[in-house]
Amino acid sequence: MITADTDAFLVEEFPAARPSLRLSVVTETWPPEINGVALTLSRLVQGLCARNHQVQLIRPRQTRADAARSDEGFEELLMRGMPIPRYPELKLGLPSKGALVRAWTLQRPDLVHIATEGPLGWSALQAARRLRLPVTSDFRTNFHAYSRHYGVGWLKTPIAAYLRKFHNLTRCTMVPTQALRAELQAIGFHNVQVVARGVDTQRFTPERRSEALRAQWGAGPDTLVMIAVGRLAPEKNLEVVVRAHEAMRAVRSDVKLVFVGDGPQRAALQQRCPQAVFAGMRRDTDLSAHYASADLFGFASLTETFGNVTLEALASGLPVLAFDTAAAGDWVRHGHNGWLAAPHDPEGFVRQAAALAHEPARVRHAASQARAQVAPLDWAQIARQVEDIFLRTTGWPVLPGARDAQASSGFHDPFTRAL
Repeated sequence: MITADTDAFLVEEFPAARPSLRLSVVTETWPPEINGVALTLSRLVQGLCARNHQVQLIRPRQTRADAARSDEGFEELLMRGMPIPRYPELKLGLPSKGALVRAWTLQRPDLVHIATEGPLGWSALQAARRLRLPVTSDFRTNFHAYSRHYGVGWLKTPIAAYLRKFHNLTRCTMVPTQALRAELQAIGFHNVQVVARGVDTQRFTPERRSEALRAQWGAGPDTLVMIAVGRLAPEKNLEVVVRAHEAMRAVRSDVKLVFVGDGPQRAALQQRCPQAVFAGMRRDTDLSAHYASADLFGFASLTETFGNVTLEALASGLPVLAFDTAAAGDWVRHGHNGWLAAPHDPEGFVRQAAALAHEPARVRHAASQARAQVAPLDWAQIARQVEDIFLRTTGWPVLPGARDAQASSGFHDPFTRAL
C-alpha cells in the first residue's frame, strides 16, 4: 500500500490569464480629423489592441469614399453622419439606436465605451441599456462652457443637464484631471474617475528643433518665439495671446508669434495681428518641429477639459504660459517649467508675458526643465489604467500587481447598480 506524504507537495496558485475583452468604442470624431478627442482616443485604442483586446470602433462615415477598416483585433462600423455647424470638417453622428441594437445582438460586446455625447453617443447609450450591456464614458469636451462663445450662453444650463443625465446613466465617467472631477461632482455627476492623458515623447522632443524653420519665421538664434497651437476659434481665447504678444513686443520688438492650426477666427486674427506667422494645420513630425523650434508656448483657453497641446509643448522642451486650469494646472509648476496666471485674469497673463520678454534667460532655464515633468506619461501606461477600469466594470478581478487607475481619486464601484 502506497501512502502520500502531503508535506511533500507544494501547491501554488497561479492567477488567471488577463482576459481579452470585446470592446465597442463609440466616437463622433476620429483621425484624420485633427482635434484632441480624435488623436488621444486613437492612441488609447492602439494601446488596448496592443493589450490583446478586440475593439469595434463605431463612428460616423467621414466622406462618401470612407471605407471601414478591418484588421486583426480591430474593426470599424461606420454610421450615418452630417457636418457640424461652424465645424464643417467634422461630422455629427445621426441617431442609430436600431442599427446598434441589431449589430450588438448579432455580436455582443463585453462593454461599450462612449467617447462623445452627440446623437450617436446617445443612441449607443440607449441601445446598450436595452441589451443590458455595461457602459463607460469619457468627458472630453466642455460643450456647456463653449456655448457663451457662440452667442448661445442661455443654453449652458440645459446642455449641462443633458451631459449630467448622459454620464450618470453610465457606470463610470473618465476625466483627465482632479479639478474637472471636482467641478463635475459639484454639479451632480456620479462615479467620476480620473485617468491621466499620455503624450508621445518620441514624436514630441526638443531634438526636432530646426533653425531653418525658425529662419522661415524670420527668427534668428536669439529671437524669442511664442507659439500657439490649436483651433483658431472663439473658445480658445486667442485675443489674450495676441495681447500678450503685443506686450512682449513693447519690451523687445523682435519677439515673434506663430499660430499653428486653422479655424473660423483665422481671417480676423490675421487682420488683428498681421505680424504673426500663420502656419496652418501641421501633422506628425512637421508639427513636432514647429513646437520644438519655438521658445515659449502660449495657451489662454479656459474651456479645455484637458488641453493635450500642453503636454505636447512640455515634451518638446517648451515652457508653458497658461491659466491655472486643466492640464496646465496639473503639469505646469510656476517658475519651474512654465508660468500660470489665475483663471479669468487676462491682465495677469499679459503681465507675465511682458516680464518674460524682459528676462529671456528665465525662458531658457524653464525650457531645460520642461520635458522631465511629462516624460513618464506614455500611452501604454494610460491604456493599462483604462483596461483596469474596463475589467472592474465587466466583473473581472484586477490581477495582483495591476495598477488600479488613479485609485486615490475616490472612485466607488457602481457595478451592482442595475442598468
